[in-house]
Amino acid sequence: MKHYHAIRNRISNVNRDIWLFLLAVGIIGFSGQMIESTFNNFLNDTYKIGVLERGILEFPRELPGFSVAFVAALLFFLPGRRLAAFAMVLQAIGLILLAFCASSFSIMLVWLFIMSMGMHLFIALQNSIGMELAREGHEGRRLGQFSSIRNFTAIGGSFLVYVGFKYLHLTFAITFVICAAVLLAAAVCFMAMTPMPVHKAGLHLKLYREYSLFYWLSVLYGTRKQIFITFAPWVLVTIYGKPTQVIAYFFTIGGIAGIFFQPLLGWVIDHLGERFVLAFEGVCLVFICLGYGFAKSVFPDGNTAYYIAATCFIFDMILISASMARATYLKKIAIHPSHVAPTLTMGVTIDHAFSIAISIICGFIWYKFGFQYVFLVGMFIAITYFFSVMAIQIPNNVKLRLKLNHK
Repeated sequence: MKHYHAIRNRISNVNRDIWLFLLAVGIIGFSGQMIESTFNNFLNDTYKIGVLERGILEFPRELPGFSVAFVAALLFFLPGRRLAAFAMVLQAIGLILLAFCASSFSIMLVWLFIMSMGMHLFIALQNSIGMELAREGHEGRRLGQFSSIRNFTAIGGSFLVYVGFKYLHLTFAITFVICAAVLLAAAVCFMAMTPMPVHKAGLHLKLYREYSLFYWLSVLYGTRKQIFITFAPWVLVTIYGKPTQVIAYFFTIGGIAGIFFQPLLGWVIDHLGERFVLAFEGVCLVFICLGYGFAKSVFPDGNTAYYIAATCFIFDMILISASMARATYLKKIAIHPSHVAPTLTMGVTIDHAFSIAISIICGFIWYKFGFQYVFLVGMFIAITYFFSVMAIQIPNNVKLRLKLNHK
């Protein structure tokens, strides 16, 4: 009974904004996983596009990520949490239009742009809002908790897709409508949160020499991320011929693993540091690239190669969460707290400038030489990433302050 009251008191003392953000993050995880689980099959089944078109399609899909710093500057009068609500509404509108008004590939690209703008606006905000809700020195732990909740609800999204497409005749249009509805609920959560001070428009567009390593890691993360977001599921769909429900099944497994891995990852960031986490990510990515690119060559029977590629897909899903270490690194080296959110937004713009280019280049490489060479490029990026993160240094005064906070 004593422990019960202690837990109850601890829960009741949790800040209301944390509960609202947890709910919003859970909703976003649910809808995001439904979209991820169906989007590649939606393109393949509806428009019958090839790999070259798939690479080019990333330009309108990722262009909003490049423009997010400029859009955030235009909307500087909106506090971050209100901007997040706007992002949810924008994404919901894009999904509704994709569901009912995408009669041709070219029209679909317009609605995709709208949906993607909402999605990328929130990508730029999620870590800054999460760190606002954390005690100093415990940002990694808090971001890990939020990511874990997002993964938990994402399991529901991918499981619904798996069951729906396998047994309930779920369609792509109905999937997009469900996602739009829950995203509007997330918008309500953000509107109910306490608004924080706004950032001046100029902060969103300014580059600082002191953050040059963060910007460079954003470049490498953007190229690494885009290869796997675009071409890893495309390998499973086109090379191994797997349908929507199988992709959803892998997302479910990755989500279950992430529930346990991401809080641990947050703890490791707080106690062992960002350099350790990001270097570990770089090493793992080298082996993941080899698995994606060459399993089929080494194991021509097919089944073994497929299981290796699927395992790489799941591990890659889990490792994406390591990007939170870049956010906590930036907060530790920030010249002023007001720089954190705008610089994270600029990081999204920078990473997408390169992710757009790499998706088009790698689409051409796949078309001309084969999918294996796409993942050779990915392996080279992973090696560069590893050596780059070894240059991470946290100021001694920050280390001392964090050490005292952990006592």
